[in-house]
Amino acid sequence: MDTPVLRSIPADDTTWSPPLPPAAGFEHLVVETPGLRTHVATIGEGAPIVLLHGFPQHWWQWREVAPRLAEHGYRAICPDLRGAGWTEADDPRIGRETRLHDLVALLDALELERVRLLCHDMGAITGCQLAYAHPARIESMVMLSVPPTFISFSPKLLSGLSHLPPLSLHRRGRSLAWLFTDEYAVNGFDPETIESYLAPTQRPEIDAAIGRLYRGMVLPEAGRIMGGAYKRQRLDPPTLVVFGRRDEPFTEDLVRRISGDPREHADRLEFAFVDDAAHFITDDAPEAVTGLALDWFARTG
Repeated sequence: MDTPVLRSIPADDTTWSPPLPPAAGFEHLVVETPGLRTHVATIGEGAPIVLLHGFPQHWWQWREVAPRLAEHGYRAICPDLRGAGWTEADDPRIGRETRLHDLVALLDALELERVRLLCHDMGAITGCQLAYAHPARIESMVMLSVPPTFISFSPKLLSGLSHLPPLSLHRRGRSLAWLFTDEYAVNGFDPETIESYLAPTQRPEIDAAIGRLYRGMVLPEAGRIMGGAYKRQRLDPPTLVVFGRRDEPFTEDLVRRISGDPREHADRLEFAFVDDAAHFITDDAPEAVTGLALDWFARTG
């Protein structure tokens, strides 16, 4: 199957197993490209913004952000990346650039030549890869909770990497509820929200992908960053880097210090910091995230 196929499926259709969590106004598609059936939630009409979720999240991460973008005349496109949500893959392997190739195929299938990107956490890895490999396809980009790829190493970063070993060695069947703590979210999570995020991990394919994502993509990419690979490249698309002020260890002072002078590595890069928000910034402060994204896209469109 070389020709992409797009199928619209109602949110309450029994095709979705487990059922999709509730979110009003979204249309749900399955986009079939070679070896992959990507679930995509969309809302709104207008210029496209592609929203790339973090871990262990999926399209539903954007349930409060995407409708606000749609209200301002954008079409918000929220795919479940390989190894997450309701997307299905024929090949279980995940390499450093597998999700990048998936994203390019998805953009082609949706006939999106140039988009704005709003990406969080692990989704920002794929967003940055697209920005370096295919800069002409990105009008502008907002990265949440992830520093620029041209950072310099600091020992203060180590406390923020403590989750890597257990996730790289993830034991199938072990719940990821331990990630949804006050350390990562200022406002905490109610049990229903945690269940909505973790429901897809009931699928054996998604549960098995957790360790593969970290071993195959995150750790190799982290090695390239720490090795300075991106210091030898230039980031072309205008990029806004956003952190919650309570996202330890990424204080404003540390983020700015390890980033150095962005002008040495990027055509245009700025920082923003959100009060009363931690790592799961879209849950803590969806209005602030939306406002920053809308402002950035307006200033760099």
